[in-house]
Order: sequence, then C-alpha cells, then structure tokens
Amino acid sequence: MEIRYAREADIPRLGELLLQVCRVHREGRPDLFREGGRKYTDEELKELLRAGDVSILVAEADGLVAGYAFCFLEKHKKGAFQEISTLYLDDLCVDENRRGCGVGEALYKAVLNMAKAAGCYNVTLNVWASNDSARRFYEKMGLQVQKLGMEKIL
Repeated sequence: MEIRYAREADIPRLGELLLQVCRVHREGRPDLFREGGRKYTDEELKELLRAGDVSILVAEADGLVAGYAFCFLEKHKKGAFQEISTLYLDDLCVDENRRGCGVGEALYKAVLNMAKAAGCYNVTLNVWASNDSARRFYEKMGLQVQKLGMEKIL
C-alpha cells in the first residue's frame, strides 16, 4: 500500500468514497444527511486540489484508491488561546470493502507525520456521535475527547 497526495485523476474514486461516507452518516442522522449526497462535488474537489489550502492523502492498494484523508492546517491566535497550529482531519474514509485491513491506520499515521513535519501542536477532528465504529477507531489510534458539541432539535 502506498500513501500519496491525491491527483485530479483520483477524483472519480474520491467521489465514490464520499458517497460511502454520506451513507454512514445518513444511517445515523437521516435528518441531516441526504440520500446520495456528497461533501464535495467533482468541481469542488478540483478546486481543493488546485488551491493548496487542503492536503488530500490517498491510500492506494492494488492500483485502486482504498481510502483518503482530507486535512486543513489551522493557526490559532485569538484571545485566550495559545498561539498554536493544528492539523484538522476533516474527513477520513476507508472503502467499505477494505475496512479492518490497516488502510485507516496507515492514513492516520501519515496524517500524524504531516502534522509533525508542519510543526503542529495537535491533530483534531470531529466524529458524529452516531458513528460508533469511527469513534472506536480514533480511540484505538490514541485520540481523546477534546470538547463536545451539543444540540437541541427544535
């Protein structure tokens, strides 16, 4: 398996994986996620790849993209907060047919290495409360709860 930066040629496969992520989220929160929705369109993915303010890593195995990680660098310098850089892991997906084979762990380790190389203080991410398997995966990788988001549906 090779971890590398995404290329424009990867966009169709990234789109397929984005649909898988939406299905998982829709199962847990059908009130928020649409059937067949994607976080990014093909055009938005092209723009992200060109803009350079996001890093998109892919795990390629047997000539196929088996997973991805979308990461944003954030600089904190406001009010009471320490002046730090954070690598925000916006989205990590492993193809549903490759889960449990080490793809997610390899991607996550690559994210950690990227964060360390950029001089980041931490890596942060959000997990939907209904996504138990993702929460277990991240806990296994050593992440801890930093803060909790709460809601009241009206």
